[in-house]
Parts: sequence; structure tokens; C-alpha cells
Amino acid sequence: MGKKPMSRRTLFGTGTVVLAAAAAIPEFASANVEAGLSPENEQLVRKWYGSWETRDWGTTGNLLADNFTFSSAAGDDHISKSAFKKQCWETQIDHIKQFSLLHVFGSGNEALVMYDCVTRNGKTLRNVEFLRLNAGKVAAIECYFGAQSSFPSAVSAGRT
Repeated sequence: MGKKPMSRRTLFGTGTVVLAAAAAIPEFASANVEAGLSPENEQLVRKWYGSWETRDWGTTGNLLADNFTFSSAAGDDHISKSAFKKQCWETQIDHIKQFSLLHVFGSGNEALVMYDCVTRNGKTLRNVEFLRLNAGKVAAIECYFGAQSSFPSAVSAGRT
């Protein structure tokens, strides 16, 4: 098959059509552009993890949206705020000493956080969590536990 030569006029016309289509459909034109996490959302994320260190459910609970959900590999599938308090907060709060946030990044109302959690008896576990934020509240968290071989996780036999 031979190559068909293309004039500069045809090439320019094709480029104009592509640019016009991209302008008409901005969500496609900007699909790969991320604005990053806003300072307000980053502050909310950091406040969320810091609230665990104060051990005050009032403060922590106020950071969660009323329709908050939590999911994890430990069998939590979009559990409610009240179920989260009972199943996660109440069972873990006495074991957590501090969170060391290693990576906090995201775009818009979504954040991805990698952290080391130090327990009160000196063990360290590493998790990654995906947070959805809405109107200054944490709307949802999906927790991905670290590997058992390198860091203990909440699903490890030696939980704390």
C-alpha cells in the first residue's frame, strides 16, 4: 500500500476539527489533568488522622458526614457511621498511639493516604486509604491493609 500525501491545508483543517471537538467536550479534554488536593481538603484529611490521637469521638465523629461509609478487606462493606464507631473506633482506639502520614495526595474531593500507624505497644502497621470528601466532611473511606509480611495489619493475627 502506498502512502497518500497530505497537504498542509488538509493537515491544518484536521487539527482545527480536533481542537474544536476538544473544546466542545471539556471533560474529555481535561481527563488527564489533575488539579491536586485543595489546601482545605488536605487539612481535613490531616485533621481526620490527628483526631484519632485525641481519642475523642465527638471531634472525630463530627468530621464524618451523616451518610459516611467505610469499607475494608476485613469484611466491612460500606458500613454506616454508627457501625464504624462500634466496629472500628471502639475496638481500635485504645490501641492507637499515632499516625504518621507518609503520602497525602489527590484531586478534587478524593484523597489517597499512605500512613504508618504506631500502636500503644510499639508495633507499626502500614495502610493505604482512599477518602471521598464532601462539604468539609469525610464522606467515605476505603481501607487497604498493608502486607502481613512487612507490616502487621488490622487483619493480622497480632492486631496490636
